[in-house]
Amino acid sequence: MSNAGAGRNGIALTERQRIAWLRLIRSDNVGPATFRDLINHFGSAETALDMLPELSRRGGSTRAIRVASAEQAERELAAAHRFGARFLGIGEPDYPPHLRQIDGAPPLLAVKGDLAAATTPSLGIVGSRNASISGAKFAAMIARDVGRAGYSVISGLARGIDTAAHRASLHTGTIAALAGGLDQPYPPENIGLLDEITEGRGLAISEMPFGWEPRARDFPRRNRLIAGVSLGLAVVEAASRSGSLITARYAADFGRLVFAVPGSPLDPRCHGTNGLLKDGAIVTTEASDILDALAPVSQIDLFTPPRAEEPAEHQAGPMAPLPNESDRARITDALGPTPVQIDDIIRHTGLSASAVYLVLLELDLAGRLHRHAGGLVSLGTDE
Repeated sequence: MSNAGAGRNGIALTERQRIAWLRLIRSDNVGPATFRDLINHFGSAETALDMLPELSRRGGSTRAIRVASAEQAERELAAAHRFGARFLGIGEPDYPPHLRQIDGAPPLLAVKGDLAAATTPSLGIVGSRNASISGAKFAAMIARDVGRAGYSVISGLARGIDTAAHRASLHTGTIAALAGGLDQPYPPENIGLLDEITEGRGLAISEMPFGWEPRARDFPRRNRLIAGVSLGLAVVEAASRSGSLITARYAADFGRLVFAVPGSPLDPRCHGTNGLLKDGAIVTTEASDILDALAPVSQIDLFTPPRAEEPAEHQAGPMAPLPNESDRARITDALGPTPVQIDDIIRHTGLSASAVYLVLLELDLAGRLHRHAGGLVSLGTDE
């Protein structure tokens, strides 16, 4: 592989690779984890695209899988260009380095704005949409102080705490993570704020296609981006059942520091943050609580030089022999509705890792495999 475009921070995709990557991630039943396994096994997105129909058929699908065409990918790239945006691959220099480290990181990230914000150490700030005046002021204070200390601030462009955090960090660097396409910001009243972000020292990011209107189930994916990009997450005013707590769970799962602002037990907006404190979140009453905790973490270089293709953690290789029907049956029989570790499937069946990963890919592309947090899988049905 050519080293053209290589540097300390990665390798740039060629335009041909970018189109193939976009086609692959936009095809049916291909999420970030499936994308990674396809690249690991076949070595390139182009080869994986050619294999999708056969893999889906072997997995038991009764319907032809939809494979995104080159024309569709080119139209989306053109739409991004017209919008002033671009797509970053996971191994490219400007891809957020901490997001790159999480399981199932988006292979391609749509971005618009100042790319310097993507590679600056970042603090996530989230909280109630129905924020109190004091909560919004405190979020703004934190955002200003950490911005002056050299951190960017990432949030979700929502009303309340998110808006306060973004506005307070417009001049030091802020990142808005969107649940829909970059051209479909939500809520509508923050379109002007998003323009201020992308026209200044800020950045908008999304893993969703252009034109995609956000739905309720897309917001947890947005929250995952916030937790993945950040070094730590500060939660200001969160109810017991809120998206902010989902973001905090992701942050804890990713090994990020979680900060929580204590509040009145009589205010429902503080029940979630007070609960986080009971669970071990760092008590936060001023910005120095965050800066002191982040200082040693921000000195750790998490960068691992990526390739233009995904790292091959479990690479089977294009020449690996295909599992026979008996092997497929053993793997399928080992699965059930209860999520299990893939390593347990390998031990239980006695088959090679390459055979197990390939059959799981077949089931996944047929719509029969369910992926769960922590890399667990279970067997579903082809709807």
